[in-house]
Amino acid sequence: MLTATAACVVSLTVSMVGQSPRRDAPAVLFDGARLITGDGSAAIERSAFIVQGDTFVRVGRQGELKTPTGFRRVDLSGKTVMPALVDIHTHLGYRRGATFRAENFSRDTIVDELNRFAYFGVAAVGSAGTDRGDFTLRLRDDPHPGAVVRTAWRGLAPPDAGPNPPMRDAPYGVSSEREARQDVRELAAKNVDFVKIWVDDRNGTVPKLSPVLYRAIIDEAHKHQLRVFAHIATLDDAKSLLRTGVDGFLHPVRDRDVDDELLGLLKERPQVFFTLTLFAPRLNIYTAEPRWLAEPALRDTVSAAVIEQVKETLSRRTPQSAAAARADWERIARNVAALNRAGVRLALGTDVGGQSAGGLFGWTEHIELEHMVSAGLTPAEAIVAATRTAADILRLDRLGTIAPGKSADFIVLDANPLDDIVNTRRIARVYIRGAEIPRATAGGGGRSR
Repeated sequence: MLTATAACVVSLTVSMVGQSPRRDAPAVLFDGARLITGDGSAAIERSAFIVQGDTFVRVGRQGELKTPTGFRRVDLSGKTVMPALVDIHTHLGYRRGATFRAENFSRDTIVDELNRFAYFGVAAVGSAGTDRGDFTLRLRDDPHPGAVVRTAWRGLAPPDAGPNPPMRDAPYGVSSEREARQDVRELAAKNVDFVKIWVDDRNGTVPKLSPVLYRAIIDEAHKHQLRVFAHIATLDDAKSLLRTGVDGFLHPVRDRDVDDELLGLLKERPQVFFTLTLFAPRLNIYTAEPRWLAEPALRDTVSAAVIEQVKETLSRRTPQSAAAARADWERIARNVAALNRAGVRLALGTDVGGQSAGGLFGWTEHIELEHMVSAGLTPAEAIVAATRTAADILRLDRLGTIAPGKSADFIVLDANPLDDIVNTRRIARVYIRGAEIPRATAGGGGRSR
């Protein structure tokens, strides 16, 4: 249940974010902040930028911008500003409070999740192949509150071999090349943003999508100008998919250390990317509660039942299982560092909303940034991966950086994340499409249902 205060916050957030800014909206000068533009360049100390309606119109240094008549000034001295985040790999619609069920999948559930993403400064998400009905397709195309959504709609896997229940029956079950091509043509007719495939036997518990089938899927998708993003686990599958023409990976290699052969294949395909989805494997190593679970920014905005669910998962860890998980984490971290050193495109993806990553929508993205740095990225590299690179992969050309003509989606922070990436969680304000998300309340925030 929502508290009265929390319910008020959710309602305010919906009304503010859902409004279309007027074309004649007065200009606002944001003045004095350290500005991280998201393009990898050095931060601008004592910056200034002007927003009109939902758009950045000028960006520069304090005192150097020509200000329009009738502008309003917002003093951000001592703050740091960065672009809002973009998460390529999410699963929408299945979580309502601490429940995880197919029956939860509805427009209201998805809008609530998109609203929570926006609250924590996530401007856009990719829904990775587990949709039901046409809710996400409609929300992609129609004005709605919260984060922008791009979607694969239904992914493709062998029959009854998709992701774990309750999402298992959402993808197409593919048994033949003819079915594979037919399903891709249906996805093209739905105008999906990308095609998702599962190439993973989940430790031998389900059949794996065969090379014959994923070759047909990739070939048919490319005929329709659609890109194919793959769920993988193994080094051999990554190599085979690269040779077949896959466009991106929604997990890193997890079974072995990456080798020169893989890096060579990636060098030949510089547009191929990996999302890292580090939240779950990192969570698996804990035998005690991580510090972030007690941070007020989370505790005051997420229901006690959802937090208790995470604690219950942690309570099942044993020293033996944690040791095995640590070995897995260290291998994944080595692989992330190797990919990063080789210049492979890395992007923010969390798997939030699925079974392993849970339902901390919006918060998980900030923890993922911390894990990306733990795996070898610098804070600046992690921010670029979570802003410009992720927006580019989802073809959201108005998101990802702070520059003239871009959508005014940004986060105001109380501390500098270039000094310590955990500072992305020290959020003072969030602006989505030029509108400030109400955050300050007596209760501390919009409590999830």
